[in-house]
Amino acid sequence: MSKVILITGASSGIGKSISLFLTSKGYKVYGTCRNPKNYDISEYELLKCDINSEFEIKETVKHILQIENHIDVLINNAGIGITGPLEETSESDIKSAFQTNFLGPIAIIKECVPSMRKNRIGLIINITSVLGYFGIPYRGIYCATKSSLEVIGEVFSMELKKFNIRVVNVAPGDFKTNIASRRIDSDFNNSSNYSEDYSKSLKSANKHVDNAYPPIIVSKLIYKIINSKNPKIHYKVGQFIQKFSIILKNFLPDRLFEKVLLYYSKN
Repeated sequence: MSKVILITGASSGIGKSISLFLTSKGYKVYGTCRNPKNYDISEYELLKCDINSEFEIKETVKHILQIENHIDVLINNAGIGITGPLEETSESDIKSAFQTNFLGPIAIIKECVPSMRKNRIGLIINITSVLGYFGIPYRGIYCATKSSLEVIGEVFSMELKKFNIRVVNVAPGDFKTNIASRRIDSDFNNSSNYSEDYSKSLKSANKHVDNAYPPIIVSKLIYKIINSKNPKIHYKVGQFIQKFSIILKNFLPDRLFEKVLLYYSKN
């Protein structure tokens, strides 16, 4: 019997790549996004589900269970980027980022767990970020949302273990997607005390994405995790320097590591 996989944020980028790859491997994939009608996707079923809507989450999971009777794998991929100086980032933008990147994933996990527990098997994969392991200038809120999801994933892993539900965090670095087009960027103000550095940071972030690896690399890792008998709790995937930065943080003096991040954020 083919495994049933639910993946959020499946209309583009990493989510679409994972959905297409897993479909090609014979899995039954249900993807979600806010407006499926805007996308011409026929390889897998794309359902309307806003990760910020508790009602739509409940209806989506209910719909899949009515058809399939089980959800074997939940992949929490939906997310949104956000940039800006912390001092000038609005409270509404901060709340929006945490709702999408943190509270939404928790809500859909809670909705999927009862059926997984009933079937005594399940796998939950949270797509976090290498930026969940340290903060960089002008992406502090994004880093905080992904760091929070990393910790919650660890806790879910421990609490759900006795039900044979495994929880895994996958932290990608930069990958070549259109994430910048949907990113929340602070209103650019030339009179801001941060304008010059923030401008350099945006250009650097966009350059890193433009020169990044294709998302199929993440898709292949997800496939490997799904087929692993005993997957790890944490995976990092991406360019060597981005993964190595996590190791550097544990060995370099704090101020020296800070200098490295300041340089990276502008180049």
